[in-house]
Amino acid sequence: MQKKKRILTAAVAAFAMFVLWTVLTAAVDRAPIAPDGSYVGFATVNSYVHRAVGVNMCLYRLTDLLGIVPIVCVAAFGVFGLCQWLKRKSIRRVDRSLLALGGVYLLVMAVYVFFEFAVINCRPVLIEGVAEASYPSSTTMLALCVMPTAVMELNLRIRSSVARRVLSGAGVLFTAFMVVARLLSGVHWLSDIIGGILFGAGIVLLYYFLIWDL
Repeated sequence: MQKKKRILTAAVAAFAMFVLWTVLTAAVDRAPIAPDGSYVGFATVNSYVHRAVGVNMCLYRLTDLLGIVPIVCVAAFGVFGLCQWLKRKSIRRVDRSLLALGGVYLLVMAVYVFFEFAVINCRPVLIEGVAEASYPSSTTMLALCVMPTAVMELNLRIRSSVARRVLSGAGVLFTAFMVVARLLSGVHWLSDIIGGILFGAGIVLLYYFLIWDL
């Protein structure tokens, strides 16, 4: 029980850090460094990192393409949960881990939609001539929120310890690659990536808390 409380505390702390980071990004060292002349927070650090990294559109396209993987995972779990609901004729009879997974994915979707309207930063590059919202990095957020939780959900259903270790390793490698490659692609500011990491950490810890005793 004490460990479960610590997990919840860590989840709350991660979300609190995400909110604080968002506020700081919207208020600290803002300068018109985006290509459309809009203001970006932490301008000094973000500009330095962006100049050092440069822009790699191949990595951008690759991470965009691989971004389909977490979307497919969400859709697959959604169909699985719906089938359980229809078969068991009550949403209360759907596996608790699936309900928890659906809940955290809905939260991720809500945050994504919110920041499409509440624009904090625009990208350091124009995408097809458009200055798109870039905070938090949606690709980073999606990878960090979906892949670890999907692995945790599958591990509840896989009996083989070898298969669980392989799946966990693959999930870690994929997620790490997506985060690092997205930064190196140069289509996000460093602060966008950090925001996605903080929110993703909160989601994973929240889901871990919800399935702790299963």
